[in-house]
Amino acid sequence: MALDRAEPVKAPNVYDAEPIPEAARAEIDRLMATGDLFRYTAPADAPVALLERDFAALMGTKYALAVSSCSAAIYLSLRALDLETGTRVLIPAFTFAAVPSAVVHANCQPVLVEVGENYRIDMADFEAKLDDTIGAVIISHMRGHTSDMDAIMALCNARGVPVIEDAAHSLGTLWHGKKIGTIGRIGCFSFQSYKMVNAGEGGILITDDADLVARAVIMSGAYEHNWKKHGTDPELDAAFARWQNELPLYNMRMQNLSAVVIRPQLGDVLTRRINDGLAKHDYVADLLNGSPWLHVPPPLAPETRAPDSIQFNLVGFDSDDEAKAFADAAATRGVKVQVFGLSADNARAFWNWRFIPGERQELPQTRAMLMRACDVRLPPRLTTDELDFIVDALVSAAEDIKGETRAYGT
Repeated sequence: MALDRAEPVKAPNVYDAEPIPEAARAEIDRLMATGDLFRYTAPADAPVALLERDFAALMGTKYALAVSSCSAAIYLSLRALDLETGTRVLIPAFTFAAVPSAVVHANCQPVLVEVGENYRIDMADFEAKLDDTIGAVIISHMRGHTSDMDAIMALCNARGVPVIEDAAHSLGTLWHGKKIGTIGRIGCFSFQSYKMVNAGEGGILITDDADLVARAVIMSGAYEHNWKKHGTDPELDAAFARWQNELPLYNMRMQNLSAVVIRPQLGDVLTRRINDGLAKHDYVADLLNGSPWLHVPPPLAPETRAPDSIQFNLVGFDSDDEAKAFADAAATRGVKVQVFGLSADNARAFWNWRFIPGERQELPQTRAMLMRACDVRLPPRLTTDELDFIVDALVSAAEDIKGETRAYGT
């Protein structure tokens, strides 16, 4: 696949994070001059508190709690649900290692459910495993791919099982027009540098449940009466009073510098990234799907995505050696491809989660998917020429291994 250009385009740097908006600079300078970085120093309206207010308003929820990471948000969500030790928690077998880690830290048992070739939960396996032993469900919208939330919520609601949405990769994604992260009981988001909003590290959880957020706030590190700086309403005040001194403190707070970096990215900046990310993802997906060797699964019908990376499956690559050769050929052309199951010690490959207690869980469908599923970053800032460069490298690499592009059906 040769592209005509007046000048050659260099391999794009897909690993630089999105720049911090200029609007954050003055507040960063003010904080640095005062040293006022601890979220509870100010009597009210600290930057972290303002971020929580802004994010709750953005998502249309009553409450938000900013913490040190999305992993911390998931952990605090599990603890806030007051699950008994050993509670079985259903999670997708395709997620990041931080998710089963949070379950283990919460003294619960991860139970893995199969994921299909479209990177979404296999609903037959989910329904079979959602039995009376399951006390909670975490739905990871891994790499921004939304599973069938209608079916998942119907099954979980029928059993009274709470759902936590791990929306680390899904800020801006919609399901039937409803914001991902607001469908389950709790939604958790990431501000790590490779997410839509870049603070280096950081996370936030959202909910409409006053009792849940009160428990999470206290456990996050709101000692003594610092919970009073998290806003007030009669329901929330009663919940805080109920749990004061009843819960351990884990000190997973966000600090003010992170908050002032995040807040200017939540308005027009985020909207632009969401729109650009989707347009550029779909542009690349259409071109990759023109190759018989590469396939980007389509979104589910109710889903409007907000991607900053692209995943595709290798088609007709019968051996691991062929798949590895494809990744090597793409790298030679300047594009790094991660084949999830073939990258050594990959934290997204469930067989590397050897810290999960008990007998090893085998997921043959998920394993087969991971051995041919590829991942390439597509930051929204990339130009069309840079996107074309990536497509050219990927299609040409596939042709190197499988031969020249042939007509379908021949």
